[in-house]
Amino acid sequence: MELPMVDLTDADEAALAGERGPAVRFAMSVVARMAPFFGADELLDITAAHIDSTVYMGESTLEFAERLVDLGARVAVPSTLNVSGVDEHGWRQWSVPPDWAMKAQRQMRAYEAMGCIPTWTCAPYQTDYSPSFGQQIASGESNAIVYFNSVVGARTERYPDLLDICAAIVGRVPKAGLHLRENRAGTIVLNLDKVPTALACDDSLYPVLGHFMGSRFAGHVPVVDGLVNRPTDDQFKALGAGAASSGATAMFHVVGHTPEAPDLQEALQGGEVPVHTVSMSELRTAREELTTTSDTLVDVVLLGSPHFSVEEFSRLRDLVSGRRCHESVQLVVTSSRIVREIAARNGTLDEVLRFGGKVTVDTCPLTTPMFGSRETRLMTNSAKYAYYAPGLLKASVVYGSLSDCVETAVSGSIRIDDSLWR
Repeated sequence: MELPMVDLTDADEAALAGERGPAVRFAMSVVARMAPFFGADELLDITAAHIDSTVYMGESTLEFAERLVDLGARVAVPSTLNVSGVDEHGWRQWSVPPDWAMKAQRQMRAYEAMGCIPTWTCAPYQTDYSPSFGQQIASGESNAIVYFNSVVGARTERYPDLLDICAAIVGRVPKAGLHLRENRAGTIVLNLDKVPTALACDDSLYPVLGHFMGSRFAGHVPVVDGLVNRPTDDQFKALGAGAASSGATAMFHVVGHTPEAPDLQEALQGGEVPVHTVSMSELRTAREELTTTSDTLVDVVLLGSPHFSVEEFSRLRDLVSGRRCHESVQLVVTSSRIVREIAARNGTLDEVLRFGGKVTVDTCPLTTPMFGSRETRLMTNSAKYAYYAPGLLKASVVYGSLSDCVETAVSGSIRIDDSLWR
C-alpha cells in the first residue's frame, strides 16, 4: 500500500528542524511519520489530551518516558493521565514486587515532570478535566476514547501508547478518522424495540449491550435506537467500555440521548444503513459469553473497570450497609484518588470498608500484578474485566449485576438474579 505524503506547515517543519528543542523535534518526527498510517495527508491542532502511555509495561516504556524528560519535554496542551502501573501508596497491601512498584513510580514521576495532570484514572470524563463538545483532542485508553467521542462529542482517533504523549507535546495529530465529521456518521442501526423497559433501565444491560455491539459489529459506528430512557453517565460508561473491549469500537450514537444523534437522520448524517433488530436471545447469548466458568465459588469480586464513580460508590454503600463480606471472598473496588477522597468525605467509603471491601487507586489489576501469579475465580459487573481477565489475569470469570456481585460476596458462592433477562 502506498502511503500519502504529509503536507506539513512551516511551524511543523520548524519543529522537525529542532527550532522548538529536541523533545518537540522527536515528538513531531513520530507524529509526522505515523500520520500516513491514519490515512492523513496533513495534521491538525488539538487543545487537550488523555495519556495512556503511563502504564508501566517494562523497561521500554520507562526508558521512553525518562528519555522524553531528559530531552526537556513538556506537553503543549492540558493532558490528563490514565491509570499507572501501581497504586502508588497502597501497593504493599498486594502482591506487587517492590522492583515493579519502584519502576512504575518512576514512570509516573516522568509523566508528571512533563506537565501532565496527575488524574491517574481511566475515567477522566468523570473529573473536572473532561473535554467539551466539538473539541479536538488526542486520547489513549479505549473506554475514554469511545466516551469522549460518543457521549461528550469531543473528537479523537484511537491513539496508541507513546503516540498519545508525542501528540500532546506537539499539540498536533493526523487530520483523519473521527476528527472529521463525515467519519462520525452511524454505519449500522441497532433497534432495541424488543428489549423490555425494565431491563433497558437496569445497569446490567449496558455492559452486555456494549459487548454485543463490539463483538458483532466491530469496525462500525453503531446507532442505538429505541431507548426511551436516557442512560446514566455510568451506564454510558459501561456501554462504551464493553464495546471498546470486545470490538475496538471508538464511537457510537444513542438516538435522542447523545449529542450528535438528536434524531436518527442526524446520527446517520442523512445516509442509509442496515438496520438490525436486537433480540433478547442475542443479548442473552452475549451475556453468557462474559462468563467463562461454571464454578459456584469465587475468590474475588472485582468492581470498577472503568474506575468507580461517586454514584457507583453510593449504590454499593446501599447494597452492603449493615452486612459483611464472606471470609473466603475479597471484594475489591478500583477507582481514582479524586473519587476515593469524595467517597471518604461523604461516608460511603467507610461503609464499604466496614463491609470488608478493599479499595485501590491509580491503577487496576489489568495493569499491575496485585493478585500475583495465582489463578483466580473472579466475579465482576464489568464487561471490560470479564473480557480481559481470562487472558491477562488467568482468571475464570462470572459476570453479574452489581447486586449479584454483592450477594455473592456475602454468601461466598455465586448468586445471580436473572429475572430481567428471561
